[in-house]
Amino acid sequence: MNHIEDEYVPIRDVEDAQLGMFDKPLPCFGCGIGWFSLLLGFVFPLMWYFSAILYFGKYYNKDPRERSGLAACAIAVSVELNY
Repeated sequence: MNHIEDEYVPIRDVEDAQLGMFDKPLPCFGCGIGWFSLLLGFVFPLMWYFSAILYFGKYYNKDPRERSGLAACAIAVSVELNY
């Protein structure tokens, strides 16, 4: 309520730069490397191994939104190795 009428108010906190850190869309058409690799892995299964290596190498620390897709690829590798 401290802003003057008809002026824009910044949404981000100036002191906390991490709030806008994940405003950028994910790579690979917006779905992330993990999910893209999972889908592409049905045609090229080596993509699952690549993503599993990224998962166990903790690539998701760079962007936590990648964790679920990379974990799905690691699960796909484990299922493939059991058959």
